[in-house]
Amino acid sequence: MTTDEIKKKYLDFFTSSPRDHKQIPSASLVLENDPTTLFTSAGMQPLVPYLLGEPHPLGKRLVNSQPSIRTQDIEEIGDSRHTTYFEMLGNWSLGDYFKKEQIPWIWEFLTEVLALPPKKLYVSVFAGNGDVPRDEESYKIWRKLGVASDHIFAYGEDKNWWSRAGTPAQMPAGEIGGPTSEIFYEFTGVAHNKKFGNECHPNCDCGRFMEIGNSVFMVYKKTNRALEELPNKNVDFGGGLERITAAVNDDPDIFHLPVFGEIVKHIEDLSGKKYGKSEKETQAMRIVADHMRAAVAMAQEGLEPSNKLQGYIMRRLIRRSVVKMNTLMGKTTATDFGKITQTKPILNEVDRFSKTLQKGLREFEKLPKVDGEAAFNLYQTYGFPLELTLELAHEKGQKLDPKDFKEAFKKHQEMSRTQSAGKFKGGLADVGGETTKLHTVTHLLHAALRRVLGNHVSQKGSNITASRLRFDFTHHSPLTSEEIQKVENLINDQIKKSLPVSYAMMSLKEAKAAGALAFFTERYGDKVKVYTIGDDDSWFSREVCGGPHVTNLSEIKGRVKITKEKSASAGVRRVYAKIIT
Repeated sequence: MTTDEIKKKYLDFFTSSPRDHKQIPSASLVLENDPTTLFTSAGMQPLVPYLLGEPHPLGKRLVNSQPSIRTQDIEEIGDSRHTTYFEMLGNWSLGDYFKKEQIPWIWEFLTEVLALPPKKLYVSVFAGNGDVPRDEESYKIWRKLGVASDHIFAYGEDKNWWSRAGTPAQMPAGEIGGPTSEIFYEFTGVAHNKKFGNECHPNCDCGRFMEIGNSVFMVYKKTNRALEELPNKNVDFGGGLERITAAVNDDPDIFHLPVFGEIVKHIEDLSGKKYGKSEKETQAMRIVADHMRAAVAMAQEGLEPSNKLQGYIMRRLIRRSVVKMNTLMGKTTATDFGKITQTKPILNEVDRFSKTLQKGLREFEKLPKVDGEAAFNLYQTYGFPLELTLELAHEKGQKLDPKDFKEAFKKHQEMSRTQSAGKFKGGLADVGGETTKLHTVTHLLHAALRRVLGNHVSQKGSNITASRLRFDFTHHSPLTSEEIQKVENLINDQIKKSLPVSYAMMSLKEAKAAGALAFFTERYGDKVKVYTIGDDDSWFSREVCGGPHVTNLSEIKGRVKITKEKSASAGVRRVYAKIIT
């Protein structure tokens, strides 16, 4: 059975009665105006406002198939089941059905529609923690469906809890999440490899089991105090299409699927190597096949390799593919890659990097010793990934400790940070007097939004010119005209009071203890500037920030007007404001 056949069966199953889901279109791989993420990594990303309670125009039951990219999986590519680019089958209940419907439906789809043998399916439930109890309800539903008790495993929050940020402790205020129930398939003839532990279980990485689906029961929202239940009980199911297809075919290697087959065949023809014969060569082929498939998908979205954001990830995937083809062939060119893809921006990048790679290899041969500093210079000048340098060092009979490379990398980061000290303008397009006033206004705006909307509001980005400010912040719904007026009034009341603006240098820990907001902590060093608007004992705003600011709000000489409010991305709002004199 192919991926296309399984996708159609899934969509037909959930849109038919009695499930009656509405099919929604898949989102772009790059969500428009979303500063919080590089790529769409799950079908739920565009649905966050609706999971928080905003009504969806198509109703409470939704289904789709979403192409996705997960950059955190890049380093794991090379085994039989991880991919950077994949398609995710998803169905959602927005405050409608819950566990007693979701679990039997997905079980029916897998065992009856796809005819997977029930005895080869294992499931997991949330074991509970100090905040959320063990998921006994899901356990009982699985048992009622006939799943044997020795096929049900309970895992903690590191495995059976889902939020975009991770475990409950890692969730920021405003983040949503909940316990999960996963489904695993056991492949025929795959023995446990004890290098992954003495005992095998569904979440083992030995390859005997593969997760094929995950029902997230999204019922919690993190506040400054604790986890609190959402108004609605939501279901968010995600099933990897490629993985489900591998299970249906009872083949643990997803790179045997037709969606990878043509690329793998081209790699075999070019390299003269055979997939599956050598572990090292097979791993290299998987990396090239996955990365090129992902890069082509990015190119189809209009992306091109670059040094920033999505373009940087695309460049990284292409260059990693070149490195791996180089290990398979000894040398590779854009002409070789032309047999894998005809995508112009990819071939241009291959051509540039292939030439740089050859120069780097010549420089490598001149090195008397491969230490951390040398490895960093190869990385910085020629784009050599650490793994390539480690392999070349091994061939020279030398041992390079990856820690030495990381220390050299960190040292150069510190030098760069020192040299650029004072250049960070906190989102300012220029540093004139008007932008200084507006930058100070962003602090007032941030504090006012939190007072009017709640402490879940946190800054997600800003841009300031001489004539206006743009401010992005977390919030689940559009601001009403009354809320906008309250925010404006709060800001202008502080300006009328001519509050002083002062700063103090302190550690980040001290800043947080003093009540300062700090949402971009990676941008600051050991000591930070904390700006306070108001008196120490009755301040209106206190934030960690690099400046610049006015010294007194009387310098603003006008009132603040919010000119526009709109959605910036899922769960993020954007406002524009200016000073009217």
